Amino acid sequence: MRRAAAILAIGLSASLLMYPGQTKVKLKDLAPKYQDWLKLTTYIITEKEKDVFMSLANDRDRDIFIDTFWKVRDPTPATPENEFKQEHIKRFEDANKKFRRRSAREGWMTDQGRYYIILGPPISTEDIAGTTEIYPCEIWSYYGDPEKGMPTHFSLVFYQRGGSGEYKLYDPVTDGPGRLIIGSEHMDPFDYEAFYKKLYDLYPDLAMVCLSIIPGEIPYAYQPSPENAIWMASIADSPKKAIDESYATHFLNYKGLVSTEYMTNYMDSETNVAVVRDPTTGMAFCDFAMAPKKLSLDYYEPKDQYYCSFQMDVTLRAGDKLVFQYSKEFPLNIPADRLEEIQSSGICIADSFPVIEGEFQLTVLLRNTTGKEFSLLEKKVAIPADSGRPRLVGPVLGYKMADAQAGAHVPYQALNRKLNIDPKNTFTASDQIVFFYNITGLGEELWKEGSVSVLIKGSKPANPYQKSMSVPLNTQAFHAQMNFFQSLTAAEFPPDYYDLILSLKDRNGSILDERTGNFIMTPQTSIAHPMVASKAFSMANSFLFYYALAYQYNQMNVDEKAEAMYKKAYSLNPSYLQKVPEYADFLLKVKRFGEALDLVETIKEDGNLKFQYFLYKGRAQMGLDKYAEAIDSFVQGNKIYNSDTGLLNALGQCYYKSGQTQSALNALKASLKLNPEQPDVKKLIQVIEEKK
Repeated sequence: MRRAAAILAIGLSASLLMYPGQTKVKLKDLAPKYQDWLKLTTYIITEKEKDVFMSLANDRDRDIFIDTFWKVRDPTPATPENEFKQEHIKRFEDANKKFRRRSAREGWMTDQGRYYIILGPPISTEDIAGTTEIYPCEIWSYYGDPEKGMPTHFSLVFYQRGGSGEYKLYDPVTDGPGRLIIGSEHMDPFDYEAFYKKLYDLYPDLAMVCLSIIPGEIPYAYQPSPENAIWMASIADSPKKAIDESYATHFLNYKGLVSTEYMTNYMDSETNVAVVRDPTTGMAFCDFAMAPKKLSLDYYEPKDQYYCSFQMDVTLRAGDKLVFQYSKEFPLNIPADRLEEIQSSGICIADSFPVIEGEFQLTVLLRNTTGKEFSLLEKKVAIPADSGRPRLVGPVLGYKMADAQAGAHVPYQALNRKLNIDPKNTFTASDQIVFFYNITGLGEELWKEGSVSVLIKGSKPANPYQKSMSVPLNTQAFHAQMNFFQSLTAAEFPPDYYDLILSLKDRNGSILDERTGNFIMTPQTSIAHPMVASKAFSMANSFLFYYALAYQYNQMNVDEKAEAMYKKAYSLNPSYLQKVPEYADFLLKVKRFGEALDLVETIKEDGNLKFQYFLYKGRAQMGLDKYAEAIDSFVQGNKIYNSDTGLLNALGQCYYKSGQTQSALNALKASLKLNPEQPDVKKLIQVIEEKK
């Protein structure tokens, strides 16, 4: 049963993100076919597109870019033909044939060739062969597109300067009608009226376009208007108008992440990122939400429902170091009777993961695999170290607070409550404004007599609306980490942009910490908040959170904390074997070879982890200088998978340490064959061969 090919577009917005500086290749260093392509597209490629193309490092990327370049200009992308590409190539080839004969240059490089390629054949032409008083001219007439800044009707004049050579584009301002008249050097160069009248007597049609590209327009005092230059610039740039350059802007960043079919379909999103402390586990969670402004859905007729699927790829980095990454899928099925609701409100994809202290760059790539669209969230995230002093975390704003599912973790949750958020942070008078915040490092003395001051103020320069309140901390039972929830009636705030300022104060009113959020009050009577799609995580699997933190600490080389998290995670669920190789790898890193050897024995009987068992067992034995035993383990592992360079290198070193030089060379050369870019392996091979 074939799905119906119904694509529903919900909103549209473009986002232009800056791409990092790249070393540009020189034109002469490009292969001839790419030089030819740049010639072909000279008049239609934008500066941004050309900058990106010249920054690409290999021919594969150049081929993908060229395919995408044409696709973004395809007027009928659903058909196999690309009419724009076909027409442009035809114009280019025709220009080379038509305008080469009177020029020392290729036809496409001449003025006539340029405008023929840009505008196509004129609707009419007049060929003025030239007389004893007028240089040879051609008048090309066109209809223009006002949306691209062009006149609705205009004419271009091309003339032979001095009566010979290729035809040049005539400009009423810089050339002036005197350039069209033979012997005009004997006339007053500033008497445009005289020039016009002489041309009118000689050739009226030429006179009608000698002062303006709009036929018949006579400027004041016969002075050619500078507006001609604006029109000419718009005509020259017309092929570059209305081109969504976002694919080029993002190409350098996302080639390899998204395929060609996605490149032209960047979708802007409203986004939100918040750090939320969980008082039960003490963990800091990075919660984030993305609400795409464009969404494509397909229709599945047998179930009378619409659907799409989102692929989310999350990356956390500290500088160039990868700290953490994961992927998730979010399939969405929407009954037909809810389609109108979703069309008006949109979809918000939200997720959450634990994160260690530090400053990081969060990147979330969200792909709609149904509509081949992608969106991006990039945000700096700072998680303060636990210094023992009290801190505020938040505020996080939303439009509704609800009970959370027992025994589960969801984004924007604190204890048994969760916040429904709209990344736009926009409210109407009919909404509630709900926000929550955390306090960490709280001592009993501050709890007894401290407070949080809440100040909400508008941004209007004259008499902005303000509201303030004070929240005593001891209204809740004492805990070193505490969560506070508050709700406000949006109707009391007039339309404006607002700052929400939280100040943690001690008994004397001194500010210990301060945080700010913001929201918008719109004059609209109502707005639809997006439907939030997220996945609940069972806290029965909380050991995976500890493994995530352990991995992050390990990546940041904070070995003591990494070890504590690995121990905690393993102790919570020792039967979960998939993470044992990662834990064992960490123990090998910190040279705890005996512990690693004991740990890896727990996966001995798992058929899916046989290779990892022999690999890590061999590495642990090698660390204990048990080379013969390590060789046996590595050989067993190599029988399962013989293309792991790490195993082959370790096996070669063990053979070398055991004096088996030929076997060492065999293993090391096998590794080098798989990956020739291993200078340390090449060096060891050289050492062994010299000794041999």
